[in-house]
Amino acid sequence: MIAPLDGKILHALQLSPRVSFRRIGEVIGAPEQTVARRYRKLRHDGAVRVIGVVNPQIFGEAQWVVRVHAKPDDLPRLSEALVRRREVTHANVLSGWTELVCVIRAPLGDSADGLLQRLPRTSAVLSLDIDLVLHEFGDATGAAWTAYGHTLTAEEARQLVPPPASAPPSGPVAPREEDLPLIEALAEDGRAPHARLAEHIGWSSARVKRRLAALEASATLTYDVDVLPDRLGFGVNAMLWLTTAPSHLAEVAEQIAAHPEIASVSAISGRNNLMAIAICRDVEHLYSYLTRQLAAIDRVQGYDISIRTQRLKQAGSLVTGGRLVSVRRS
Repeated sequence: MIAPLDGKILHALQLSPRVSFRRIGEVIGAPEQTVARRYRKLRHDGAVRVIGVVNPQIFGEAQWVVRVHAKPDDLPRLSEALVRRREVTHANVLSGWTELVCVIRAPLGDSADGLLQRLPRTSAVLSLDIDLVLHEFGDATGAAWTAYGHTLTAEEARQLVPPPASAPPSGPVAPREEDLPLIEALAEDGRAPHARLAEHIGWSSARVKRRLAALEASATLTYDVDVLPDRLGFGVNAMLWLTTAPSHLAEVAEQIAAHPEIASVSAISGRNNLMAIAICRDVEHLYSYLTRQLAAIDRVQGYDISIRTQRLKQAGSLVTGGRLVSVRRS
């Protein structure tokens, strides 16, 4: 199980990925050096990675949930090919070892040589379902998975959540060519200090600070916190495919998103109109969640459950040897 201090540090990072160790320490009442040491251990153990991410809207990309059915002998080779691709942001093998679920970023009008067009023609693919992510629910204070417990109090969270940024008038803009080394460095370590980034790319610290502020203000650059629940004692991961009436969809989704066991909730196209990811300690914990918290939501008309047998990729990390690692270093 995760230590109480580690839980608070993780929650702080989920709320504000680049918040300083000093500020975390001030809020939770721990020495800065202790906070830094505990975070570095979590990262070294492969339990947590903070990464910089370029806003996919810049490239006109939507998110698609793709369920790929293949023969068990073909699944490892197909999985290996998919997780290496930039447009595949998440990938998981489901129980039975004949189905792979991944999230693919691609334009609504995917080109003939795009992955969504090529997958159906791949010999290893027996069938597939492709659904569009219509909306993601949750806000900065309640969108993260927190079933590990030992989280911040409401007042502590309030002190760490950055003020909401006003939307840029023209929307996110494509990064400049000179920004690419900076963005690549942040994809490796989204918490890298300005001085280290400056040394890595040959800029001054002041220039790095200014450019980061501009990229963040324009919504070009965001941050994600990859967490490997298995390392924290949570070994059961389930994908819930839910159905509710369209008039109640937003209400139901927000209620589900508030549950600690839920990592994400999305409105999707297809046979079901909601997809949720539940992360639990064990089978009994999942059963308890389904029969108590989920069952208490009146307007869920039905659901299916898919158990994730193996995690392969999260937003900016591969899962190798039971650890989160950089895509480039794996």
